[in-house]
Amino acid sequence: MARLLENKIAIVSGAGHGIGRGHALELAKHGAKVVVNDLGAGVDGEGTGKDADEVVALITERGGVAVADYGDVADDEQGQALIDRAVSEFGSLDILVNNAGIARDRAIWNMSPADFDLVMRVHVRGTWMLTHHAARHWRSRAKAGEKFTGRIINTTSGAGLVGNFGQTNYATAKAAIVGLTQTASLELYNLGVTVNAIGPGGLTRLTATMDKDLRSFEPDELAENEFHPMDPAGSSPLVAWLASDQAQHVTGQVIRAIGDKIHLMKGWHEAATISSGEKRWEAERLGMQLATDIFGTRAPGLR
Repeated sequence: MARLLENKIAIVSGAGHGIGRGHALELAKHGAKVVVNDLGAGVDGEGTGKDADEVVALITERGGVAVADYGDVADDEQGQALIDRAVSEFGSLDILVNNAGIARDRAIWNMSPADFDLVMRVHVRGTWMLTHHAARHWRSRAKAGEKFTGRIINTTSGAGLVGNFGQTNYATAKAAIVGLTQTASLELYNLGVTVNAIGPGGLTRLTATMDKDLRSFEPDELAENEFHPMDPAGSSPLVAWLASDQAQHVTGQVIRAIGDKIHLMKGWHEAATISSGEKRWEAERLGMQLATDIFGTRAPGLR
C-alpha cells in the first residue's frame, strides 16, 4: 500500500532541531523527499551551522531521501534558492512547512527594537518569503495548464493566540502568521493549494528560554510510537496528514496539537453586541451599557 506522502516533495524550514526536526522525520517516514532547511543559528538567531546534516543523516539511515539546505528563509534570494533547490533536486515542490523561528524574550520595558525586529524578521518575513516564492512557483505551473495540489503549513503558538509575558515580539509574530495563513488560503486555493497553521507543543530550545527548569529533547530520543506529552514531534502526524491529498478540503484553519489532544481554534468573532439605535454613540453614556451588556459586569452602583 502506498504511503501517505509517497513521491511528495517537501521543504521544512527550521528543521535542524525540535519541532521542525520532528516534522522532517515524519514526512520522510510517510514517503516524502525532504529538503531539510536550517540556518544553524542559536535560539537567539546568532551564528550559523550545519545542524540540518544530522537530520538528513537520520532520514537516510531510516531509508528515506533528504538533502540539507542552510539558507536564511527571510532573505529574498536565499528564499528563492530554497524553492529552486527542491525543484532541482527532486523535480517539483508539493509541501512547504514554515517552522523556522527564534526567541529573544524580555519584558517590553527591557526589550530592544533589535530584539523585536529580528524575531519579526525570522518568523513573519521568513514565513511570508517562502510562501511568496512557493506561490509564484505554483502559479507559474497553473498558468502552464498543470493540475496539481500544494500544501503550506505555517507555525503559530499559544503565545500568539492568547499572549505570554515577556514575548511581545514572539507573540506578535505568531499572531501575524495566523493572519498571513488565513489570507494566503484565500489567494491560493484556486491553484489547488491549501494553507493552514498549527500550534505545536513540546520541550524545545525555545521553550527552555521561557522556563529554565524545562529541558529540550529531540524527537528521536523516544522509541517509535512511544508517547510523551511534551514530545516536540507530537504535532508531526497532524502535519503529515495536512500535507497529504486527504486534506484537500482543509484550508485557512488554525489547529493546535498539544500532547494527546488536537484542538480546532476559532479566532476573533462577535461575542456580544449593543446598538445605538442608528444614532451616534455618546462616550459619557457608554460605560453602563458596555459594563452590563458587553462585559457582563454586575458591580455595585451599576444598577
